[in-house]
Amino acid sequence: MPFPIDAALLDLPGSGRIGVLTGGSSRERARSLLSGEAVHASLTRQGFFAVLIDTAVPNFLDRLRGVDVAFLAIAGQYAEDGKLQGLLEHRRIPYTGSGVLASALAMHKTAAKRTVSAHGVNVLPGHDIDDREPTELTAKSLADSLNLPIMIKPVSEGGSIDMHVGHTEHDLAGLIEELRTSGQALFAEQYCPGRSVTLGVLADGDDLQALPALETRPTGEFYDYPTKNNLAMFSNHCPADLPASTTALISEWAKDAHRALGCSGYSRSDFIVTDHNEVFWLETNTLPGLSTTGNMATMAKAAGLDYDALITHILSTALTNHGYRP
Repeated sequence: MPFPIDAALLDLPGSGRIGVLTGGSSRERARSLLSGEAVHASLTRQGFFAVLIDTAVPNFLDRLRGVDVAFLAIAGQYAEDGKLQGLLEHRRIPYTGSGVLASALAMHKTAAKRTVSAHGVNVLPGHDIDDREPTELTAKSLADSLNLPIMIKPVSEGGSIDMHVGHTEHDLAGLIEELRTSGQALFAEQYCPGRSVTLGVLADGDDLQALPALETRPTGEFYDYPTKNNLAMFSNHCPADLPASTTALISEWAKDAHRALGCSGYSRSDFIVTDHNEVFWLETNTLPGLSTTGNMATMAKAAGLDYDALITHILSTALTNHGYRP
């Protein structure tokens, strides 16, 4: 594990003013605000000059003036997808998390799957959904090629938003028709029942350190958006109770996905583990949530890294990555 970094040893540029960027206009705004408040409190507690900045406020660009380092405690569209990173690159402001390319690639689920699969990581069978094709024809084609049940997902969303399982062709047609009204691109993936496992990765110089795996056990069919926002509907278990070989494979594949996508600083990859301990990568989050009770904090604690040390470590990776990156 990375050693905790003494906050006093961090060589912050300029006046040392850290802008904790949070909120935003995505559907993950509420969860982002929780992360932002927790990160701001941690940095302030450790003696940093930190200001909390909501990227959705009208004077956001004015508030960026004078920020020496941006700590990205934010998720979702217009934040985790490379758009915010591009603005910060243009302003020459170092920031936490991945660069423009890795952020955009990881957020685009089908492009990310192709990239990670090409590096030897198991992914589930899936298909893009052509929004010009009649709904009933799409549903029949998916049922024939992937086998029911089938998961329908937005191509570029986070937080399990708008993820649904279709058990029949009729279900699929209805889901596709409903989700198409939002104008978002969709894709289909063979639904695989199993254990939901996530694993965080921290950059430690040129090395990647895997945190202990965490399993989430939902009360419903899968760990969907409503479940994530209701503490009574799931329980977390860290370290996950998995065979040592399965844990080792998940750790390696989380690091492989991080490298394949070109991530920086830290990331968190999600997996499904079947009853036969077969592992499938689902996605990589380049800006995972950072609330004090969230998955990253829980995994860090299990590794002996307290919350303040986790936040300081993530901040340190921004300072080592502030040169040009794609």
